[in-house]
Amino acid sequence: MTAAVDLAGLPGRPCSIAAALELVGERWSLLVIREVSLGNHRFSDIVRGTGAPRDRLTARLNALVAAGVLEKRPYSDAPPRSGYHLTASGRDLLPVLQALLQWGNRWATDEPPVRLVHAPGDHEAHEVDAEWVCRTCGEPVAGSRVTRELTPAGRVLSGLPAHEDGEDADRDR
Repeated sequence: MTAAVDLAGLPGRPCSIAAALELVGERWSLLVIREVSLGNHRFSDIVRGTGAPRDRLTARLNALVAAGVLEKRPYSDAPPRSGYHLTASGRDLLPVLQALLQWGNRWATDEPPVRLVHAPGDHEAHEVDAEWVCRTCGEPVAGSRVTRELTPAGRVLSGLPAHEDGEDADRDR
């Protein structure tokens, strides 16, 4: 399980974006996740792929393991060595990396070094875009058709009663 962040302890507006950035928002964290997703599981390969200083990389790897984003798996007993692998939590970050890649290709580079291509075989290959898809019906969703809804936890963190009607759920029992 991924470590939970105490939203009330974060500065500014309490939200899941702030909590996520608390766990994986440091540059080296996302680059580590990229490297591991590309099959680089050994420390030396991750160092080479990220360009991170070894001490910073060690700290990031330890933090990602502690947060439940990565797990260590032994691959050698003599000497003892472990590789890093994505957990379900880490795999759920891959669309975030895809969105950052797409944004970087469009806005942060003159000539993108990599693009993601879909080549299904029954039609011509084409570039893939990150987009929102409804978890229930599978339809693409336009940002203009999405609204924010405070959960009971979000209401409490915003200084509101847990329920819109002001009733506390415990009083109903």
